[in-house]
Amino acid sequence: MTTNSQQAAVRPGKVYLIGAGPGDPTLITVKGMELLKRAQVVVYDYLATPKLLKFAPKDAQFVYVGKKGNVHHAHTQEEINQMLVDHARAGRTVVRLKGGDPFIFGRGGEEIEELCKYDIAFEVVPGVTSATAAATYAGVPITHREYTSSLAFITGHEDPTKDTSNVAWDKISTGIGTLVFYMGIKNLPSIAENLIKNGRDPKTPVVVVRWASTPIQRSVVGTIETIAQVVKDAGITPPALVVVGEVVKLRDKINWFEKRPLFNKRILVTRTREQASELVRLLEDQGADCVEGATIAMEPPESWEELDAALDQISDYQWLAFASINAIRYFFGRLHEKGMDSRDLKGPRVAAVGIATAEVLREYGIRADLIPEEYTGDGLAASMVAQGVKGAKILIPRAKKAREILPETLRENGAEVEVATVYQNVRPKDYEMVREELAAGDIHMVTFTSSSTVTNFLEMVGNDRDKLLAGVKFAAIGPITAKTAKKHGLNIDLQPLTYTIPAMVDAIVDHYKG
Repeated sequence: MTTNSQQAAVRPGKVYLIGAGPGDPTLITVKGMELLKRAQVVVYDYLATPKLLKFAPKDAQFVYVGKKGNVHHAHTQEEINQMLVDHARAGRTVVRLKGGDPFIFGRGGEEIEELCKYDIAFEVVPGVTSATAAATYAGVPITHREYTSSLAFITGHEDPTKDTSNVAWDKISTGIGTLVFYMGIKNLPSIAENLIKNGRDPKTPVVVVRWASTPIQRSVVGTIETIAQVVKDAGITPPALVVVGEVVKLRDKINWFEKRPLFNKRILVTRTREQASELVRLLEDQGADCVEGATIAMEPPESWEELDAALDQISDYQWLAFASINAIRYFFGRLHEKGMDSRDLKGPRVAAVGIATAEVLREYGIRADLIPEEYTGDGLAASMVAQGVKGAKILIPRAKKAREILPETLRENGAEVEVATVYQNVRPKDYEMVREELAAGDIHMVTFTSSSTVTNFLEMVGNDRDKLLAGVKFAAIGPITAKTAKKHGLNIDLQPLTYTIPAMVDAIVDHYKG
């Protein structure tokens, strides 16, 4: 007799063929993202950005099946087809993540045909195709009523086993307003020759866009008769798309993406992995190419004894002071583990070192009673002293290693201060990656958001400091961080007047605007 659990174990899975978009991970569709979050297996291409993989479940299996040119194939198409079949027949939810749109020169149709042979359930989710993205991000509207109302997508790399071309050059050369060629870099001289031979004006403008929509996008402009040499001189290599047509003339007016203030600036963000997201997002919104090099990793303390004892007597405290977002996260994590919540904090007043810290407190249902005008430990200490702390019992949840200015100042002014370790900084895994990025010589700026990011970064750099940091500029979020950098012989090029992440990004933008 077969049990229900045995039947479930052999029930076939399902394959979702999802267009990942052109490169920017935020251009995936909402539906594609939701399905990715449910994947048990993710089979992804060279053009499907690896940044999307972090949205899949942590226990998902990742299989890279990328193809580059004619020689660098992780798997043949036949192997990919069989892989999808095997995983689905084993009962797994499979996401086949393909760059651009899966049905536009992505061989998605061939993969679906294979699934149909075995009666495997599937679903196809369209994606933003690279053609429209390349034109949009290069500042070219591929249709425009004053220039053209016809458009064609053409492969510049047909099946090499075919005897004749399927491209009707005599029809498209003069019969279509805008032509977009996929995978056409290698055959660009031949494409130009065929267009001219079949009647297209050699002076027709052309733009070639590499890695469209990403921070490393590059675009070059020419005409049909010059573009092959322009691309060669500029060193443009695949992946790139070729857009041909009079609409390219509008690029001078509409080129929005490449005119952002931090475009082509490669910035190393030195924060904890958990904290980097806001800074990276704001920098990338301004066009920066961000490298996330965590100089700090965090772990719970070796023992919760200090905090547990304080929480058991939390009503005895007059103040609860937070000098970092990390302290808040770990503090409330432990609070909830003990079966407590924000209602248990009704006794003490709560102080936050700055606006960002206060906003995180509000996520836990706590409104800060005190925020200093100066967002530093010194500023917090001074503001609390001004409120009157003599005889007050104060709890400071913080890192295992932290500056002593806050507890010392409070004690000097008559407070009874208890420090409870709620997390500890440990050495991250990004050491070699950071050194490799610096050694490549492409980093324009490094950002520091705390003293520990400075000291840990310099430890990463080691004795090769002069060599690795030549020509690199440095930004510090505030005076304490800048002071630490100066103490270690590092010159800070800019520092915002307000010690917040948005203000820091604004200062970086102003710096590069000159």
